[in-house]
Amino acid sequence: MRDRLIFILSALGLALALVSAFIFSQQPAAEPPVFNPAANPYPKGIYADGIIESDQSQGENINIYPEVSGPITRVLVAEGAKVRRGDPLLTIDDSVQRATAEQQRAQSEAALALLEELKAEPRPEILDVSIAQVDNARASLKNAQDQLEKQQRSYDLDPRSVSRDALDNARNAEKMAETNLKVVEKQYVLTRAGAWSFDIQNQERQYAALCKAYAASAALLAKYTIAAPVDGVVLSVQATVGSYVSPQGGYDSYTQTFNPLIVMGAPQDHLAVRAYIDEILVPRLAEAGRIDAQMFVRGTNIHVPLAFARVQPYVSPKIELSNQRQERVDVRVLPVIFRFESPKNLNLYPGQLVDVYVGEK
Repeated sequence: MRDRLIFILSALGLALALVSAFIFSQQPAAEPPVFNPAANPYPKGIYADGIIESDQSQGENINIYPEVSGPITRVLVAEGAKVRRGDPLLTIDDSVQRATAEQQRAQSEAALALLEELKAEPRPEILDVSIAQVDNARASLKNAQDQLEKQQRSYDLDPRSVSRDALDNARNAEKMAETNLKVVEKQYVLTRAGAWSFDIQNQERQYAALCKAYAASAALLAKYTIAAPVDGVVLSVQATVGSYVSPQGGYDSYTQTFNPLIVMGAPQDHLAVRAYIDEILVPRLAEAGRIDAQMFVRGTNIHVPLAFARVQPYVSPKIELSNQRQERVDVRVLPVIFRFESPKNLNLYPGQLVDVYVGEK
């Protein structure tokens, strides 16, 4: 009985193995492709990776970095907004720099007030005091002369009427009064002349230096408000209120790198495509006037004709979009820029990767 049970179980296991082998050997039917891969529309077309960017006569997009550091206090634009040249985009905390500029402005105003004071000298009140001092000195001299004359006359009549010491004191008093008169007269001339020309020149230079220091502080203060350098569209805002930024840009917590605070592009009625041609294929590139190209949007069957714009005549190393070079062979590419009119029924954005085929007319 036991041997019969073992035989039955073995037969069932063998049957199960045969059925499993049959089931797993069946190949499932292939799923239809979501979209057809882009086919080369040219007999000898060159394939290249492309990236959409704003249409500009030079460069790529406009990367805006701050020239100063500090926390952001206001963000005045949203992504996708159209701005005019000079429109404020965001502001950075300027409290310290504003106080510094105000201090230097006050110092320049104080220097100007002192300069005007020097140029306005002498004050009428000070000149009146100097004139009074001259009159007083003249009166003192007249009094000393009268006293000496009286004592000298008395001494001439009777030498015993005035002592020799009193007569010498009267003569000394006259000389002192005469000297004092000369001093106050010179002081009057100095007062009437006003400020010394060298003092005025020195104060003028100090005022000019303080004005330039204030102008520099005001110019630096203006940099705490980042304005649009040109007319265009805000493509990306890498900033939020409270974030600390520096001339390196804003810190991206996802990529852990520093990026420009704001990326701007030209008005998007036209866009550009930067196609990277492998250096091996560069000799097959047609002349500028005969270049024809088409762009294929990845994930769709849509293709857009391109117009040749220019060649960036510098072959550079090909790098990954993460900015980390991972190729072990130094592959170099030639950037070729095309432009196209933005389709109304198709969403295309700067930074989007596309397939580009370059042929010949």
